[in-house]
Amino acid sequence: MADKNTKLTPEEIYKLAKLANLSLNEEQIKKLADSVSSILSYVSQLQSLNTANIEETAQVTGQENVFREDIVDNERMLTQEEALSNAKDKHNGYFMVKAIFEEE
Repeated sequence: MADKNTKLTPEEIYKLAKLANLSLNEEQIKKLADSVSSILSYVSQLQSLNTANIEETAQVTGQENVFREDIVDNERMLTQEEALSNAKDKHNGYFMVKAIFEEE
């Protein structure tokens, strides 16, 4: 597919789009070829870095378990009236929204 300089041709993008069952026009194929080639070039640069003496790490802050305890905090909880105060439409204490499912 791509050669050493990681440049993808529009023809290669067309083949990939066809395999992925994507319908792309010529402009989209050209733009995608440029974008993917740029990404592959960047990945190639990353692969050339010498990381032999770099210690592996999953995170760098040293923090552990920064989540709060999973309990109800009544001081932070909104009342139903507060929660509905900015609602455009409400009925009997509920938000009213447009239906997203079609009835059969």
